[in-house]
Amino acid sequence: MRDGLVGRTGRVVVRVRGGDVPGEVVLNVHGLPETYLAYSADELPIGSHVLVIGTRGGRRIDVEAWSVADV
Repeated sequence: MRDGLVGRTGRVVVRVRGGDVPGEVVLNVHGLPETYLAYSADELPIGSHVLVIGTRGGRRIDVEAWSVADV
């Protein structure tokens, strides 16, 4: 897994149930959408914006909710 994922933002495409049950998120990596298994302490519904806070190897990442400011 690329080390540059921490700090990226993405969107939940399969609900993250929280704890040890992952969901899926899409991140733009080098201009292309890529899907990763995502783990979070809290449940995150589809469409939620997330921030990558860690990696677990492979295509597994740790995320938390991220608020997107309206511009």
